[in-house]
Amino acid sequence: MNLNTRRPRRNRRTEAIREMVLETRIHPSQLIMPFFILEGENKSEEIKSMPGIFRFTIDLALQEARQCMQSGIKNFILFPVVEERHKDKHATYSYHPDCFYLQAIRDFKSLPDCTVITDVAMDPYSSDGHDGLYNDGVILNDETLNILGKMTIAQAEAGADIIGPSDMMDGRVGFLRNALDNKGFTEVAIMSYTAKFASCFYGPFRDALDSAPKFGNKLTYQMHPANRREALVEAHLDEEEGADYLMVKPALAYLDIIADLRRTSNLPIVAYHVSGEYAMIKAAAQNGWINEEAAIKEVLTSIRRAGADIIITYFARRYAEMIKG
Repeated sequence: MNLNTRRPRRNRRTEAIREMVLETRIHPSQLIMPFFILEGENKSEEIKSMPGIFRFTIDLALQEARQCMQSGIKNFILFPVVEERHKDKHATYSYHPDCFYLQAIRDFKSLPDCTVITDVAMDPYSSDGHDGLYNDGVILNDETLNILGKMTIAQAEAGADIIGPSDMMDGRVGFLRNALDNKGFTEVAIMSYTAKFASCFYGPFRDALDSAPKFGNKLTYQMHPANRREALVEAHLDEEEGADYLMVKPALAYLDIIADLRRTSNLPIVAYHVSGEYAMIKAAAQNGWINEEAAIKEVLTSIRRAGADIIITYFARRYAEMIKG
């Protein structure tokens, strides 16, 4: 064969041709926009470590969500910013009838055709700042499940479409699936934080929620960044226990994990493009070191190319507006 007869550049010759042979595409329907919800009314607070991202009270969050929907973003994941006065060791405020987060779920569900995804973990409500029940330096796994179960049922009653257990307790997917089914919430799905790594890239998120551990660390329940096969173990267990989605968090430093889960599971794979990954792009762009729009497109494309079906990203609305023109 004459080597000169094969010229891949033919398929790159014009914009129309490049678009025609594009292998990886991202549609706004595949993106999830996070919201940080404050208690009260008519308040917004920009998060210093996440320029352009705000904490909103429910009324202003709904206004922002409507703008997102006009851009094509219809999927939202909600996180509560809980004041210290509501926190206790057992996270009881998480399932209290007057909890503002439960009201936020109800109000978001008033938006037509949107998907509401919730967060199930103790840390936003815990006086210890851990995802599980903390006692004498140990996170109590099975005792935590009972608390998460109460939280999950309260969120389902408020109208959640998908619950997102982010705690990384063993057996929680099966426990929560049984709890939901026993209460008649068989249609509520579970988006499991399957491979949630103990990452330095969560710093701005913890600033946003003021939910960092008061002592100790999360190494006994979040995965070590050096481990790859362990993610497959977690994925197998979550799938057996009834998860509807498998998530990898963070995304960029774990593209190999996304690809592994894509190869070994037929469930939808979700990647969380986390706060620190967002902040790096914003900081570099603000210093003139990179082109922000180009970086957003390239990074999100890399996550999709690795195998993610769905991406949680703080750039969701921005990306949708960019491609809309």
